[in-house]
Amino acid sequence: MPVVKYPRIRDPLFYEWDRKAQKCGLRNTVYAVNGDQYTGEWLDNLKHGKGTQIWKSTGAVYSGDWKFGKRDGYGSYSILDPVTKEYKKVYTGLWENDRRGGRGTFFYPNGERYEGEWSNGLRSGWGKMYYKDGSTYQGEWLMDQPNGQGLLQLPNGNRYEGGWKDGKKHGPGKYSYPDKGQLLEGIWVADIPKCGVLVDFGRENAPDPTEFPLPEIELHDPAGVLAEAQAKFDDSHN
Repeated sequence: MPVVKYPRIRDPLFYEWDRKAQKCGLRNTVYAVNGDQYTGEWLDNLKHGKGTQIWKSTGAVYSGDWKFGKRDGYGSYSILDPVTKEYKKVYTGLWENDRRGGRGTFFYPNGERYEGEWSNGLRSGWGKMYYKDGSTYQGEWLMDQPNGQGLLQLPNGNRYEGGWKDGKKHGPGKYSYPDKGQLLEGIWVADIPKCGVLVDFGRENAPDPTEFPLPEIELHDPAGVLAEAQAKFDDSHN
C-alpha cells in the first residue's frame, strides 16, 4: 500500500521573526527609533537587571539596576556638560519605579549637595543639605522641604535647632549666637520668633559680644512661661 506524505504544517514566518526579536537575558546595544540606546539585561522584552541607557536628545546616561523597564534599585545618573563635553554626576543612589527613592546623593548645578532619603523623586525622610553659602541643614524633610525637627548651621557659627514646617522655622526651637554670646529659646511661626527668652550664653568667650550684658529679669518660672506659650501655639495650630 503506498504511503501518502502530507506537507508539514509550519507556523507563519512572522511567528519566528517575533520569537527572535524577543529580548531576554544579556544583549548588546539596542537602539530605539528616536536614537536612544540601551546595553544590558532584558526580561520579556523589558529592561530588567543591570544595564546602561543613553538618551540621544540630552546625552544623559543612567547606569545601574532596572526592573520591568524602569530604573529600580541602585544606579547613577549623569549629564553631559555642553561646554567641557565631560559627564557630570547628578544623582547616585537608590531608585524606585523610575524615580529617586531611598537613600542617595544629589548634586545641584550650583555646587550644592543633598545626602539623604528620597520618596517619589523628592527629598523626604532624614537628610543633610550643603548650601552654596556654606550653610548646612540636617534633619527631617517632607515634599522637598525641611519639615519636622532639624538643625541649621550658618557660616558665621550661628545655629538654629528646633521645629520646621514647609522649609521655615516653625514651633519650639533654640537659636544660638556664638558670635554675640547669646541664646534665644522660644516659639517660631513661619520663620518669625513670636515669643521667647533671650539670655547671655558664653558671652565672656564670644568674639563679638554685645556692649552690655543683658539685664537679669526675675522670672519665678521661666520654664512655665515657655510651656504656656507652647500650649497657646499648639491650640492655635490644632
